[in-house]
Amino acid sequence: SSSDEERCFEFLLRIDDDPLGIKRLPDKFAEFVDGVEPAHLQLREASCNFCRWTVEVLFDGQGKMYLHTGWDKFARDLHLEPGCQLTFLYEGDGEMIVKVFDDTACRRHYHIGSNTNS
Repeated sequence: SSSDEERCFEFLLRIDDDPLGIKRLPDKFAEFVDGVEPAHLQLREASCNFCRWTVEVLFDGQGKMYLHTGWDKFARDLHLEPGCQLTFLYEGDGEMIVKVFDDTACRRHYHIGSNTNS
């Protein structure tokens, strides 16, 4: 639809504490999806088209939004650790493209599921 461009939203999330714990999303993003709150988000790592994680979204009723069930698997699979920064690009329909940067601010590239051990 022609409103797809208007439904994009990008933000940065820094992992300062337990990478596996639930993560609060920016309030501006919670406002952005207000009225069409997704129950789940499909997270896709940007360098891997077929790597997808379904993460439940929790709303606390006070305008706060959290990545909840499924986040720990995503964080574990991508080896997130304190100091990592993630960019999220919301494309609408619960689709989110994620890029991971390590604590040196360099982007990580993943090839999950490949059987190459170098």
